[in-house]
Amino acid sequence: MFEKSFSSKCRWIQVFSSIWRSKAWTITLVQSVLHLPDIRNMLQETVRVTKVFTIDMAHALFGYDGPCKNIHGHTYHLHVTVAGKINNTPNVPEQGLVIDFGVIKQITKDKVISKFDHALVLHKDAPYSVDNFLPEHFEQVILLPFQPSCENLMLHFRELIAAELPSNVNLVKMRLEETPTSYAEWFLHDQR
Repeated sequence: MFEKSFSSKCRWIQVFSSIWRSKAWTITLVQSVLHLPDIRNMLQETVRVTKVFTIDMAHALFGYDGPCKNIHGHTYHLHVTVAGKINNTPNVPEQGLVIDFGVIKQITKDKVISKFDHALVLHKDAPYSVDNFLPEHFEQVILLPFQPSCENLMLHFRELIAAELPSNVNLVKMRLEETPTSYAEWFLHDQR
């Protein structure tokens, strides 16, 4: 029953659209007969797209008065969220996308993952960092000019990624999970 009804609706749409030859009229007709949303409005809406990455990394919080002052590691989960309009350009590979997930992946891999995954991250002024013992004996030691807390690392990653994103999207949210129950977040709308 449904197939016959649907088929007859499609023939009806073809007849009317050939009479008027108006794309706008055809879209309106199809939407009203098939009860579809107005895709013209959908293509103008801002959409958020998120890609999640895993980074295994060790750090120590210099001067901290708890167990995190010792070198320890985490399996971090980094959420990168961008927002933009859906690309409505016909006959391009990006049609229907805000951004290709592969673009976010490549930027994050180049700027963050390749440097910080399986690295030891320390404050450059910590006494164990100054004599260069660790960097001379381990391949992945990163000395930063700030405390390598979850919050500071997330903001640092944000700067690295945001600088490389294409101009048609905005970085609107970052989330760095240090543990399953502890994380830092940054939202663009909080900065206004």
